[in-house]
Amino acid sequence: MPSPSLRTARARAAVLAALALSVGGCSPASVDAGQVGVKTVWGAVQPDVYQEGIYLTWVGQDIISMDARMQKKEASATASSKDLQVVSAVIALNYRIDTAKAPNIYQGIGNLAQVESNIVDPVLQEAVKTATAQYNAEELITQRREVKEAISTYVKQRLEQSFLIVTDLSIVNFSFDSKYQDAIEAKQVAEQSALTATNDLRRIEVEAKQAEAQALGRANAMLVEARAEAERQALLRATMTPELVQWQAIQKWDGSMPLVLGDGSSAFVDVGAVMKGAKK
Repeated sequence: MPSPSLRTARARAAVLAALALSVGGCSPASVDAGQVGVKTVWGAVQPDVYQEGIYLTWVGQDIISMDARMQKKEASATASSKDLQVVSAVIALNYRIDTAKAPNIYQGIGNLAQVESNIVDPVLQEAVKTATAQYNAEELITQRREVKEAISTYVKQRLEQSFLIVTDLSIVNFSFDSKYQDAIEAKQVAEQSALTATNDLRRIEVEAKQAEAQALGRANAMLVEARAEAERQALLRATMTPELVQWQAIQKWDGSMPLVLGDGSSAFVDVGAVMKGAKK
């Protein structure tokens, strides 16, 4: 079942058609969805803008529809960079007409096809040539965002003069002569290799300094240990007595006799003397 709005539109169209038949020299004209209408009277463009709907026109009058929806245009352009390298670019543009200025656009330029061929295409070509001439070929790759902004600014300013509104612009592709492209890639590889070598050298220097610090730490630790051992030995020598030596020997004695015998089968260790010395 048709919707209420559709039934209303059909009813209106039927009424207008009947009225046109009843009134001599009158005929209906429609403006479809997504369009705006520009009225002409005997070929002269009128200032009013007609929205979607059905209208009655008299003899000598006409309503011309213009697409008000978003338009997409993709263009290829060839230009020269600042260092005189040949550059091929593909640009994608989204734009629409300023509907309030539809009569001006139709009067000054024509329909949408004429707008595209007479205004949009030349502006895109000129924008690419103007922007790329400001950069070296290598910069067109490394500074792509800036290049896009330069092209976009140029296109917006030029199309605004023709009542066209830019909604988006993007660089689909930049390409160069194959030999030059190979040279750029080789340079980038060399720069990356140099950067890697530099980073490796820095890493080696850091590791060498760390190893040096560790070795110095170990040497200092050994020096401290040696000094401590020397001081301990000096202290032992300063406090050592014959009685102390004999006492330490007894502490280690397991009770077996003799420990060591001399030529006369007498022990080197005089146990009695040691015991007397210990009782003092």
